Amino acid sequence: MKQKKVPLRKCVACQEMMPKKQLIRVVKTPQDEVLIDLTGKKSGRGAYLCGKISCFKLAHKSRALDRALKHQVQSHIYEQLAQDFIRVEDKFLENQEQEESDE
Repeated sequence: MKQKKVPLRKCVACQEMMPKKQLIRVVKTPQDEVLIDLTGKKSGRGAYLCGKISCFKLAHKSRALDRALKHQVQSHIYEQLAQDFIRVEDKFLENQEQEESDE
């Protein structure tokens, strides 16, 4: 039986290629909102980050999200994203463990 092709994406901070499901998607919606998309299905321009808080801090410092989203991300949005990132980190890790156990 043929194996399914696993889609790969690159973390905008550490530049590491990983399976899409192991990354957190940050999306700029058509209404110019910047938010975290755990489903990976929201419409808009997306950028991917590792589930590590260090990668988020690196992306903030190097303005990697600005380049990836082709939109200037304001500092108050980075602060909100940092809070959201910490809040969804546990849920994200839980989803990853569930995916691994299903395989």
